[in-house]
Amino acid sequence: MSAIKHIKPLGFPWATQDPFLFCVYHKDDYPKGNAEMGPAESLSGRAIGQDFDAGNAWRMYHGSTVPGFPQHPHRGFETVTIGEKGLIDHSDSLGAAGRFGNGDVQWMTAGKGVNHSEMFPLLNEDEDNPLILFQIWLNLPKRSKFVEPHFKMLWAEEIPYYTTADGKTKVKLVAGEIEGVKAPTPAPDSWAAVPENEVAIWTFTMQPGAEWKFPLASKEANRSLYFYSGGTASINGEDIPLERVAELDASQEVILKNGEKESKFLVLQGKPMNEPVAQYGPFVMNTQQEIQEAFQEYQRTQFGGWPWPKNDHVHPRESGRFAKHADGREEYK
Repeated sequence: MSAIKHIKPLGFPWATQDPFLFCVYHKDDYPKGNAEMGPAESLSGRAIGQDFDAGNAWRMYHGSTVPGFPQHPHRGFETVTIGEKGLIDHSDSLGAAGRFGNGDVQWMTAGKGVNHSEMFPLLNEDEDNPLILFQIWLNLPKRSKFVEPHFKMLWAEEIPYYTTADGKTKVKLVAGEIEGVKAPTPAPDSWAAVPENEVAIWTFTMQPGAEWKFPLASKEANRSLYFYSGGTASINGEDIPLERVAELDASQEVILKNGEKESKFLVLQGKPMNEPVAQYGPFVMNTQQEIQEAFQEYQRTQFGGWPWPKNDHVHPRESGRFAKHADGREEYK
């Protein structure tokens, strides 16, 4: 049997397999910033509040002054935000906050409910502000749907890389392990915190002509390979076009060969939860009744309210990379 189960086009968002729910790739060539850390260009003609036009070089998303996602709730799953380039400002209903990016990862467990914002401040006033990030939604099992909200920072300086012997393939380990190279410990209540669940989140770059033989995992593990940047590539001799996802049998040998241009890939892997999924917008539970209860509780409590002066709160321009946690612990980079 072929190691390739399916090859599908990338959409928006990208299709994922259990235990993952959702993956979005944001690439925005933001211009110079203005005094308010928004774009120093006209916003005329944009659907402010719903700016998702893929034909534009950059988008405001739900932002009206600063690009990004003003306060919104989550319950019942985790977000893993990989900030490859540019900076992201986090603020939440627990009073926690942070600024991260340029290689950092934020791992947030929404659990029983959190309200947060993710804004993209354009700090540079004299040069462009490019942004590249992934946001990945990882489900929580039924037993963990109501854990306390929590976020953990995986700082760029602490995230390990696996490099092939010839140096032509370099893999960033956000979760999982390759030949003894281990990713940082994930959030404590995560499905990824149990090694037997074989959760892996890897981003990697292959130089022209590079080959990489993937490490094997169990047949039960779902493995998706996303080819999102580059030219041509093949899996076991079969071409995979650019902007495609290949669903793979993780227990079979896979040799990925890159073409004549540098290429970039993402791997999402994990054993499935095999539990019912009821999802409506930002809530992911096991039943429709639980979804209704989530809406009712959010309307009643706002998951702790909003302690910030604006829905699209951003931190001072001069702030560096930092994290302030709900328990008062602070980290600065």
